[in-house]
Amino acid sequence: MRILVCVKRVPAPGAKINITADGQAVDAAYLAFTTSPHEECAVEEAVRLVEAHGGDSTVMTLGPVEAEEQLRYAASIGINKCVLLPIESSDWDPQRTAAALTSAIQGIEAADGAFDLILFGNESADSGNFQIGIRVAHALSRPVVNGIKGIAVEGAAIRARRETDAGVEVYAIPMPAVLGVKEGINLPRYPTLKGRLGSKKVAVDAVTPSAAPGGQHMITLVQTAEQTSKTVVLGHGPDAAPAVVDLFEELGLLK
Repeated sequence: MRILVCVKRVPAPGAKINITADGQAVDAAYLAFTTSPHEECAVEEAVRLVEAHGGDSTVMTLGPVEAEEQLRYAASIGINKCVLLPIESSDWDPQRTAAALTSAIQGIEAADGAFDLILFGNESADSGNFQIGIRVAHALSRPVVNGIKGIAVEGAAIRARRETDAGVEVYAIPMPAVLGVKEGINLPRYPTLKGRLGSKKVAVDAVTPSAAPGGQHMITLVQTAEQTSKTVVLGHGPDAAPAVVDLFEELGLLK
């Protein structure tokens, strides 16, 4: 199998996000960055599929040169090839991003053959716009399903499982195909020391992205109000027992 995983460099989950004074970007001065969690699971799934069925895997990202860090992390857990589409800004609009990825994928496939499977995260952890993978799939004229929590290879087709409020949906999709992977499909492994050292030797191919700006334009970033919670100490030691009982009664846990 030939598998491509498209990932994105995003602020580490749980970090406090500050906005620049002009409201046009995230202030990255004190932020750590990582791979978007859904895409981290997509990377793990690609490695597992190649381990089970043979073949090779490639990871691709469009982002600043610092995103090479996320590519090498993917290589440290078993991805074979890395491709960086460097841009000066941290993000492009969805249409432009999808067009640039599509162009780069077409260039690689023209030289090395089509990817059997292209994996995206269900959505990125920062902008969460859900549309990049779908746009790329449509541009490549390939079937796409989002929200995937299980993948199995059956001959020349993929059996993909998606969980819904009504139960489980199962799709039989001919390859080549595109899937949007959701966090929870697997438990990503931690890279070994050998893997980390080996990732430093993996070549990162830089492909200059070519795509015109799309029709969506950011006006300003708005920071939502921070949510806080208050902790009440009911007491210490045996003296807290009456307060705990009163709380249980209030919650209807005692009959």
